[in-house]
Amino acid sequence: MPAWTDQLRFAFQPVVNLATGSVAALEILARPECGDVLASARRSPDVDAELAGLAVQSAARQETLLPLHVNVFAATVAELPGLTALGKAVHDAGRRPWEITLDLVGPFTYVPHRALLAGVAELRDEGYRICADGVGDGDLPLRLLGELAPDLVKLDASLCAGLADDAGARAVVAAMGRLCEQTGGLLAIEGVETERQYAAVRDAGVQLAQGNLFAPPARRPAADVYLPPAESAPATVAAAPYGAPSGPPVAQFLQPAALLPMSASAGAVRSHLTAFPEVSGVLLVDADGVPVRAVDRDRFLLSLSARYGHALYADRPALRLADRPRTVGAGATAWEVLDVITDGDRVRTGDDVAVVDERGRCMGVVHLADILRALAESRVEEAARLNPLTRLPGSDAVNGEVDRRIAAGRPFALSWVDVDGFKQVNDGAGFAAGDELIRSVGRALAEVAGHDADARVGHIGGDDFLVLAEPGGLEPFAAALLDVAWSAGGAPVTLSLATVVCPPGGVPGHQQAAAALAPLKKAAKALSGASWVVGRPGSERFETRRGTPARVPGPAGGDGAPAGEQEDARADRRGAVSGSA
Repeated sequence: MPAWTDQLRFAFQPVVNLATGSVAALEILARPECGDVLASARRSPDVDAELAGLAVQSAARQETLLPLHVNVFAATVAELPGLTALGKAVHDAGRRPWEITLDLVGPFTYVPHRALLAGVAELRDEGYRICADGVGDGDLPLRLLGELAPDLVKLDASLCAGLADDAGARAVVAAMGRLCEQTGGLLAIEGVETERQYAAVRDAGVQLAQGNLFAPPARRPAADVYLPPAESAPATVAAAPYGAPSGPPVAQFLQPAALLPMSASAGAVRSHLTAFPEVSGVLLVDADGVPVRAVDRDRFLLSLSARYGHALYADRPALRLADRPRTVGAGATAWEVLDVITDGDRVRTGDDVAVVDERGRCMGVVHLADILRALAESRVEEAARLNPLTRLPGSDAVNGEVDRRIAAGRPFALSWVDVDGFKQVNDGAGFAAGDELIRSVGRALAEVAGHDADARVGHIGGDDFLVLAEPGGLEPFAAALLDVAWSAGGAPVTLSLATVVCPPGGVPGHQQAAAALAPLKKAAKALSGASWVVGRPGSERFETRRGTPARVPGPAGGDGAPAGEQEDARADRRGAVSGSA
């Protein structure tokens, strides 16, 4: 291994799907601690290919399941078709090429275009996705961009900076959007730094974005990202309660529908399908545009091509060869579409699903392949955020929601939960009993959260949990945690709960909320038995809602301090608050 790799680190920045609000992928960015490795990679294709392989290895050490974006100079792809070093790293990491998007970086001016296109074709044959990076502020010719037909066009941050006010920038983004529509690619942009820019890129039809607004590059992949509240940007997918099916909205996958009147003959439908080979089916609609029957391309053409099929059906109504349409409302999610597809005749599993408005009129269709792909991606993203023991999200998910509520000016209560003396539980009852206790606590939290759409729970790790709820929604969690006789290996166990109630403007971010929670955690642990203390940011006073003060040790051999002195010490420690938090 060359010596320069010892001084090389990598950072990860999320690529955000603006339609779903989820992390679609992670871009891996080289961060050399000394020297200029990137300059060397630009001069040497071998160094560049090795650098790409090291990036994949770095992601493997982070154990992320998200797809990856890896930067490669265009000259490297032209001179080293196949990128052997990268391929070996992908294989060794247990990845597959189709999980990797190669971000092609300029310069392009002196790169042999024919060799570059051949190299890209070879990488595509292996399964890699191709991204044209930095479009709008480089030397990538438009003709070459069209010939590359990249899976993703990533616009330079300089376009994002003035997008809200610059008509020229908006025109460039719109032109790139049309190019992506024609080539089947997606449009992304870098450099989203403000909520105003976020709203502008959403309005411009950009589908993917990166920037410090969502999450800055970091040594560990971000499990969650910040998204501006609905007031400052178009609405995103709301988080579903625990246990409820969620997923991207069906409108994200809407495709134009081929519509013919319900009186159309089979010959007319055949002519339509022949003229438009990309159409997978035809909807027969009534005078109001409501789907009455659905014609699947393959089954329909198979019937007409059978012996005497044309003679029997060509001049007769196409209704004879059609099925009842499958429909969903415009507000449906991808999971609801999948339910419609799978609930019925297996022969029709691949049929399109019609999307209708509140009056039943057809707005378009969605294809099974699009739905399955999106749901697979959402499952991968969800799995990357879940604790393997409890299947609950980690602290990043809760912290992200805290920041969203702060930005929206909403009050909230953030609580910390842990098992008292958990090390002793493991030492006495064994790790298996300790794990089962943690799973049980996680199930109890998830069950309560499942009945409260405003609640979120997270498993930080070990025996530590976070609960985010409305200030008035705390009692069900306290009852489920503190009014239960917990045990591990037959020995009784108690839990501690600490809560900080934050009014609008009480804290600027989740870090400050966590800092306000820290002394309350200590106070809760100082109490005997199941305990719960509640406080507010910026105040040393707190309320003890459950638990009793631990006995103050007295002189050796004594029974402890007198009751009056204990009460004074207790009052000093507690802040003498009752019911105010």
